[in-house]
This record gives sequence, structure tokens and C-alpha cells, in this order.
Amino acid sequence: MYVGEGKIPLKNGHRVWYRRVGDGDGIPLLVLHGGPGAGHDYLEPLENLAEDRPVVFYDQLGCGKSDQPNDRSLWRMERFLSELDEVREALGLNEVHLFGHSSGGMMTIDYMLSKPGGVASLILADSCASMPQLEQELKRLKSRLPREIIATLDRFEARGDFQNPKYREAVASFYKRHVCRLSSMPDCLRRTTENLKGNPVYETMNGPNELTITGNLKDWDRSDQLGRISVPTLILVGRHDELTPACSDTIHQGIAGSKLVVFEKSSHIPHIEEGAAYLSTVSAFLSQVDKRC
Repeated sequence: MYVGEGKIPLKNGHRVWYRRVGDGDGIPLLVLHGGPGAGHDYLEPLENLAEDRPVVFYDQLGCGKSDQPNDRSLWRMERFLSELDEVREALGLNEVHLFGHSSGGMMTIDYMLSKPGGVASLILADSCASMPQLEQELKRLKSRLPREIIATLDRFEARGDFQNPKYREAVASFYKRHVCRLSSMPDCLRRTTENLKGNPVYETMNGPNELTITGNLKDWDRSDQLGRISVPTLILVGRHDELTPACSDTIHQGIAGSKLVVFEKSSHIPHIEEGAAYLSTVSAFLSQVDKRC
């Protein structure tokens, strides 16, 4: 199976890393990772889709194997959207399926609202259309934690002491319920966790952690514009996801003809937690769209 990788020079002088797997006849799948700032690593299981089509990953600027300039003015949605156009042009991806996970799904929504050409379908995975809605859902999930964990979170958040070991331990309890429910962390997710440590993209756009949203995406809301998206859309979410099924249902209700699939045993990474069923669902959707095209 073909595997190639390299770096794409951007117009701003920086470079982003990409990896292309497979050379099948199907329309290529371009993968947009989340975080923001996570890098592609945790999405590597999607390489199993490469028997039918090329699967293309890239680390957004400031993430993973791409350049990491010390310039926080770069970490904004509009620049990442122009970067996506540059990546497509450099790799000759005139026609693509777009897969956006978490904040990558938000990026995908914004990209589609700009009416780009050549997008055959969307897969919006574990994502949302409204950060204010997500904040409310996170508060609801937090309220269901054990009382002592809630008390610890509240105490250190009031101080702004997000690096305290006791606070980080309490946050880890939330992550265990709503980010990864596996008994051990797979290597690809471990690498992503390392990517996110102190990552300025994440801190600038999101905040100090998943429960505290203070970044420039805090007020992002496209829930009233989803009707402008008309390509075939598959929406995927874990039942226990931090970006809850309610967030995915908002997308589903907003995009006419979209399909919503909930993975009952998963949280934020059903592509790993229920990998076989997940890949089968995605593969069937992509093949169906390919036939229409």
C-alpha cells in the first residue's frame, strides 16, 4: 500500500506536515484533527480506510510534526481555513471527502459555509455547532461527577490554579468518563496527549483544559447557519462523549438529509473505542457517496 509524507510550504513561510496512505480509486478522504492543537496521531486508525481510497492526514500549523512558530496571532479559525485551501491545492485534492473530528469538525463547518468546491461529503465526528451549547453540556456532565471531584474542580478553577496536581487529577477523572473510556491509553492517543501539553494553539483557541473554555472560540456558534450546508453528511458521536449527543443532534437537525450514528459504548474517540463498527459505518457511507458521484 502506498504511503508518502512530506511538508507543504505555506504562503506565510511556514510548513505543515502531511501523510498520504493508499492509492485506491475512491475519492480521497482528508482528515482534520481536533484539539485545537492535537495533531493527527490519535486519528491514525482511520488508515484502515485506505484500501478503497487515499486517506490524507496533516498536522495543522503549530501542531505535531508541522512548524510551531511562536506567534499566537496565527491561532485563529480564519487562518486555519486558508491553510486547508493551501493543503488541498498542494496535494491536488480537487475532490475530497472531509472528515473533521472535534474542533476539526467545527473547522469543517466553517469551511463549508465558505462554499468551497469539490467537497463530496462531510463526516462530522464528536463535534459541535455551538461552543455556548457545548459549555452548557460540559456543566451538565460536570454536575454528575462525584461531589468531592466537583469540589476540587471548583476550588482550583476559582483560583485559576489549573496546573495543581490535585486539580489535574480531578480533570483526569472527567476525561476517563468522557474522553477515553478504555482501560489503557493507546499509543496514538498518548502521542496526542503529549502534543497538547502546553500547546499554545490549544490554550489560545480553547483554554487551559476541556472544562474551562476561555479561548477565542468561546463564542463560536454556527447553529443557525447549518442549513446552508447541502452535501451528504454523516454525524458520529459517542454516547458518553464530552461533546455530547445533544451537540451532534443540533448538527443533525440543522443539516438536511444528514445521518446521525451514536456509538453506545464510547466517549470522545469511538474510532478507537468501537473501532470495527466505526470503520464499517464510515466505509459504507463513503462508498455510497462515491457511487452517487
